[in-house]
Amino acid sequence: MKSQSGLPGISSIIWVDPDRPSGEPCFYGTRVPVQTLLDNLEDGCTIDEFLEGFPSVSREQVIAFLELGKNELLKCVSC
Repeated sequence: MKSQSGLPGISSIIWVDPDRPSGEPCFYGTRVPVQTLLDNLEDGCTIDEFLEGFPSVSREQVIAFLELGKNELLKCVSC
Protein backbone atom coordinates (compact mmCIF):
# COMPACT_ATOMS: atom_id res chain seq x y z
CA MET A 1 0.00 0.00 0.00
CA LYS A 2 1.33 3.42 -0.93
CA SER A 3 1.18 6.46 1.30
CA GLN A 4 -0.04 9.89 0.26
CA SER A 5 3.50 10.71 -0.88
CA GLY A 6 3.35 7.88 -3.41
CA LEU A 7 5.92 5.82 -1.50
CA PRO A 8 5.06 2.40 -0.10
CA GLY A 9 3.75 2.52 3.46
CA ILE A 10 6.00 1.42 6.29
CA SER A 11 4.07 -1.82 6.82
CA SER A 12 4.99 -2.94 3.29
CA ILE A 13 8.67 -2.16 3.88
CA ILE A 14 9.30 -3.27 7.46
CA TRP A 15 7.86 -6.00 9.63
CA VAL A 16 8.54 -7.59 12.98
CA ASP A 17 8.55 -11.38 12.79
CA PRO A 18 6.72 -12.69 15.88
CA ASP A 19 8.73 -15.93 15.63
CA ARG A 20 12.01 -14.06 15.96
CA PRO A 21 13.11 -13.72 19.60
CA SER A 22 14.92 -10.41 19.11
CA GLY A 23 11.85 -8.72 17.66
CA GLU A 24 14.06 -6.57 15.43
CA PRO A 25 12.35 -4.74 12.56
CA CYS A 26 13.27 -6.51 9.32
CA PHE A 27 12.73 -5.85 5.66
CA TYR A 28 9.26 -7.17 4.87
CA GLY A 29 9.22 -10.87 4.00
CA THR A 30 12.84 -11.39 5.07
CA ARG A 31 14.79 -12.00 8.23
CA VAL A 32 17.23 -9.19 7.41
CA PRO A 33 17.11 -6.46 10.09
CA VAL A 34 16.89 -2.93 8.71
CA GLN A 35 19.69 -2.06 11.15
CA THR A 36 21.96 -4.27 9.03
CA LEU A 37 21.49 -1.91 6.08
CA LEU A 38 22.24 1.14 8.22
CA ASP A 39 25.34 -0.51 9.70
CA ASN A 40 26.60 -1.47 6.23
CA LEU A 41 26.07 2.03 4.86
CA GLU A 42 27.81 3.52 7.89
CA ASP A 43 30.76 1.21 7.24
CA GLY A 44 31.05 2.53 3.68
CA CYS A 45 29.28 -0.22 1.76
CA THR A 46 27.22 0.72 -1.26
CA ILE A 47 23.61 -0.32 -1.74
CA ASP A 48 24.77 -2.74 -4.44
CA GLU A 49 27.23 -4.37 -2.04
CA PHE A 50 24.50 -4.69 0.58
CA LEU A 51 22.14 -6.26 -1.95
CA GLU A 52 24.82 -8.75 -3.04
CA GLY A 53 25.18 -9.87 0.57
CA PHE A 54 21.44 -9.96 1.26
CA PRO A 55 19.71 -11.09 -1.95
CA SER A 56 16.35 -11.57 -0.21
CA VAL A 57 16.10 -7.77 0.10
CA SER A 58 15.09 -5.89 -3.04
CA ARG A 59 16.51 -2.61 -4.26
CA GLU A 60 12.98 -1.20 -4.11
CA GLN A 61 12.75 -2.06 -0.40
CA VAL A 62 16.07 -0.38 0.34
CA ILE A 63 15.20 2.78 -1.60
CA ALA A 64 11.72 2.97 -0.05
CA PHE A 65 13.20 2.54 3.44
CA LEU A 66 15.79 5.27 2.87
CA GLU A 67 13.21 7.62 1.33
CA LEU A 68 10.86 7.04 4.26
CA GLY A 69 13.66 7.80 6.72
CA LYS A 70 14.68 10.90 4.78
CA ASN A 71 11.13 12.22 4.67
CA GLU A 72 10.57 11.64 8.39
CA LEU A 73 13.85 13.36 9.25
CA LEU A 74 13.03 16.35 7.06
CA LYS A 75 9.64 16.64 8.76
CA CYS A 76 11.33 16.70 12.17
CA VAL A 77 13.84 19.41 11.31
CA SER A 78 11.34 21.65 9.57
CA CYS A 79 9.00 21.92 12.56
